[in-house]
Amino acid sequence: MLTSLLLAALMQTASPGQDDVVVTGNRRPLESVADVRTREALAYEAPLPRGAPEADYPFVAWCEALVTGHVKLGETLTNDDPLDREIMRLGRLEAVDFRSALAEASARQTSAVREAARRAADDATAMFAPLMAQEDEKVRSQAFGLFFGLPGRCEHAARRIRANITTPPATLAEAGLDADGRPTAP
Repeated sequence: MLTSLLLAALMQTASPGQDDVVVTGNRRPLESVADVRTREALAYEAPLPRGAPEADYPFVAWCEALVTGHVKLGETLTNDDPLDREIMRLGRLEAVDFRSALAEASARQTSAVREAARRAADDATAMFAPLMAQEDEKVRSQAFGLFFGLPGRCEHAARRIRANITTPPATLAEAGLDADGRPTAP
């Protein structure tokens, strides 16, 4: 009964008024073009991890394989940690996003670029092979916990290949930033 009363009170206070804006769906506010350009310039300025391909299409394949490998490693763990489950859920969503970008852009790629993407994905997947073969769950758990995430460039490269953006990304200077990523004076 108390739960019902609390739920009713929450619904009453959370209901929008006649003049309130109602947002439906799971949509976040759109970023301005300048904000996307700035984030992209910062992401592309950061050095790539060793072994990551330079070109966007193979890079997205590498990102997808890396996040998929991380999720698969997590799935070998027997602990029921809610944070680990959430990390794997988010990783699966990222992998789906990368796979859809690759699928949308595939027809525009040459066979050489698609082959480079396959090799990049194989290389990223191979990084997890020794960990997946590790019998000691503690070692696998530590490796899972030490994954520092994907380069920010992954999301931008996926957006760029999906939208068939072929112009180079903005440089820091073009985005109004200095070499340290701080805004330059107008």
